[in-house]
Amino acid sequence: MLVLIYPIFHPYAGIVRIRLEGIISARNRRHPLKFRLQRYIFFLRQKNKRNIKFICSYVLMSKIYRIFAPKSRKNMKIQIINGPNLNLLGQREPGIYGSESMENCLKALRSRYPQVQIDYYQSNVEGELINKMQETGFAGGYDGIVLNAGAYTHTSVALHDCIRSLKCPVIEVHISNVHQREEFRHHSMISAACKGVICGFGLDSYRLAVEALIG
Repeated sequence: MLVLIYPIFHPYAGIVRIRLEGIISARNRRHPLKFRLQRYIFFLRQKNKRNIKFICSYVLMSKIYRIFAPKSRKNMKIQIINGPNLNLLGQREPGIYGSESMENCLKALRSRYPQVQIDYYQSNVEGELINKMQETGFAGGYDGIVLNAGAYTHTSVALHDCIRSLKCPVIEVHISNVHQREEFRHHSMISAACKGVICGFGLDSYRLAVEALIG
């Protein structure tokens, strides 16, 4: 009578089972070898059950983590939008806005967050800013908007209404500390619609806003 014993790899990786194949005649049913083999197989099955329970628990916890953990930085898309006169950064009032250009700021951001797609748009026209925000917030698949609305911050009800309608969060950003400047700059028409406000840190305000969206 032939008895075949060979290992089988479990699909959950790392677990090896022993399979016993063959026919044991009635004459050999009480053979001590069979008894020892049965005990060994029983031991392996119990061990495999413990391993499988551990693996199942690990898989379950991994799925729960993926559901509730903060979104991964990988493959995120963030749109930076600048309003009127911010195309003159590096030239306009360097005592307030600094001497660094927006191009250098974007280069630094993309270098710091290579796994995040950071896009940039600037317009001096209020309606074009709204069009871009609607495009980004509805059909663009973006995870957030960093908005420096410039002077429209203090005047535009239309931007406020647009931000409230978007599906993605918006962070309001200002290069200078607007509360240390003219009184008309102390009030923002868009802050109540935004997720948060960052101001007074120079061009580093954009980095802080990106960090806030990444989480």
